[in-house]
Amino acid sequence: MKKIALIYWPKKGSTERAAHKVADRFEKGTIDMFTITGIDAAGLSGYDAFIIGGSTTGADNWEDTHKTRWAEFFAHLGGAALSGKPFAQFGLGDQVLYPNHFVDGMRTIKEQFEKHGAAHKGLWPVAGYEFQESDSVENGMFYGLALDTVNQDELTDSRIENWVSQLKKEFGI
Repeated sequence: MKKIALIYWPKKGSTERAAHKVADRFEKGTIDMFTITGIDAAGLSGYDAFIIGGSTTGADNWEDTHKTRWAEFFAHLGGAALSGKPFAQFGLGDQVLYPNHFVDGMRTIKEQFEKHGAAHKGLWPVAGYEFQESDSVENGMFYGLALDTVNQDELTDSRIENWVSQLKKEFGI
């Protein structure tokens, strides 16, 4: 059985709730959950695949990439054996308050994991969202599952269900 590390930040709130919803859709024992402060690079090496989740808005998360908890986490990725291992991501954002930067932070996560040789999976269509721009869109697809629990919460569970079904195929589970 493949082992998956589901790593998320920040803890508590919508991101943690989404992480649990994702994990609950996998067979028991398949997923181990961590916050980005609760796992080190050496710990990552023992996993076959990764799901990364985060709130993708907020200056404290992304603007100063040298001082954030994400930056600390990314600084340690070089010590992990990620080459060729699949990873996917989900991001929470607000397409009404941030229509020109909706889930932008997923691009940073994608770039960091790919820089260490991980294989990106889990693209998600932009259809059904109402935003203007995103750094996390390419060819009509988000770099991962985009969730807006503020403005489209009624779609969250079905989006997670469909995305996890897709991931199981893409991860070979």
